[in-house]
Amino acid sequence: MAYLLDGAEKGPRYFKSKHIAIELGLSPKEVGANLGILQNQADGLKIEKWGYSKSTTWKVERHANGNGTQL
Repeated sequence: MAYLLDGAEKGPRYFKSKHIAIELGLSPKEVGANLGILQNQADGLKIEKWGYSKSTTWKVERHANGNGTQL
């Protein structure tokens, strides 16, 4: 979560699973499984599966929290 929050701090950002895997010491499959779970559970982030060329690309952006303010 912290990695994604930091990355999306200045606006929407696109992440490749293989690059996240290298940074965090995980496999791309582990990253994909975790991001799939976080899509529905991450407070303050909107995570979308975006593309599949060579490695899955994920669009990550911060979104308004419950009281309508941007994070």
